Amino acid sequence: MGIVSWTAAKAAASAYRVYASISDEIAKERRLRLEDGGAWRVFGNRGAAGKAVTVDTAMSLAAFWACVRVTAQAVSTLPLQFFEKQTNGPISIDHPLAEILVGSPNSDQTSLEYWESVVAWLLVSGDACSEISSIGRRVSAVHILPNARPYRDPQSNVLSYKYSDRGKDYTLPRDKVFHVKGFGWGGDCGLSAIRFGVQTFSTALAAFETSGKLFSNGMLASGILTSDQVLTDKQRPQLEEIMKTYSGSDKAGKMMILEGGLKYQSLQLNPVDAELLQQQRFSIEEICRWVGVPPIIIGHAPEGQTMFGSGVEQTFLAWLALGINPICERIERRITKQLIAPGEQRRVYAEFNREAFLQMDAAAKASFLSTMVQNGLMDRSEGRRKLNLPARKGGDVLTAQSNLVPLDQLGQAAGGASQARAAMLAWLGINSEAKQ
Repeated sequence: MGIVSWTAAKAAASAYRVYASISDEIAKERRLRLEDGGAWRVFGNRGAAGKAVTVDTAMSLAAFWACVRVTAQAVSTLPLQFFEKQTNGPISIDHPLAEILVGSPNSDQTSLEYWESVVAWLLVSGDACSEISSIGRRVSAVHILPNARPYRDPQSNVLSYKYSDRGKDYTLPRDKVFHVKGFGWGGDCGLSAIRFGVQTFSTALAAFETSGKLFSNGMLASGILTSDQVLTDKQRPQLEEIMKTYSGSDKAGKMMILEGGLKYQSLQLNPVDAELLQQQRFSIEEICRWVGVPPIIIGHAPEGQTMFGSGVEQTFLAWLALGINPICERIERRITKQLIAPGEQRRVYAEFNREAFLQMDAAAKASFLSTMVQNGLMDRSEGRRKLNLPARKGGDVLTAQSNLVPLDQLGQAAGGASQARAAMLAWLGINSEAKQ
């Protein structure tokens, strides 16, 4: 009976694995696809300026688009590596998760595209959720869920994730969602810059729309038509049709013909007087504050700052430390917490290689490698591998400059050189004392 029971249990387990695999495939087909762009929109609020702020309207602002783009691209291009802690220090390993997170996260995206979308949603909505597909206990794929929101049941205090797809609502348990949270107050959700910055975004949208309408009128302000006579109900629509032939930027400078006692009085409006240009510059800097990107990074030089010099370099380094690094840390710790098996979490971890930022700066990269090799922190073969060059024989030896030695060894190197010199002079038959 024991053997029969064990065989039946194995068959049941095998059937369950097949069922779980099929269920994951059905869930993958049911979930929001990447091409379903309509469901990617997040409804927002209306600011005091009267403009509704959503993801679509916010992304129509060049400053916000640039902030999200450069940050997402910067993080997604960093190499992700897995390490294992050992007695002599951590070593790089080929972890099974690397096949997913570094290779191919799902059937639609490359790893760069996936991390780019994760960071983009993190910046836009404060949360980046992905559905975890698995075979048994092994993660097989991760799929972006753009409209998933955390939900904690008030009775059971169980956390789950709700999302809508094609008019239907679905719920996923917390162990099926890879959730990277942005800056927040410690709750289940991160805080959205679009939601809390609604006044800034609404004002920026109104300012750019006003500027656009002004240019569409050929930089001419609206005016007033006056007449000594009262227009009839038939004449009013006729006059509106006539005035359409003089409105628009393509009609700028066209001579207006007035008849029937009509007189035109222009309303004087100067863009500088309306401070539209100044408001637009201020809006760019305000948007950058909400996203945490220095304006110089997106090509906007604030007043009094140039695009060149050591100041820009220091600004870039500050952005890496205060903007890019925290995002990388959030992702790394979420990978450890949710994707790495509990039995491995104390010794296996994932890390983005920040050295990749030196890739485009040849002088900085050469200085870095030279310093690491000359101080014995890296051998020459390791340095060559970072340049995608093959290792050379004898290059796996750690070396260091000898100009800095311990105090108790001062003079030893000089003494050895003196002895070698004396031996050479003796072999040549030269009396060193007489020479002196």
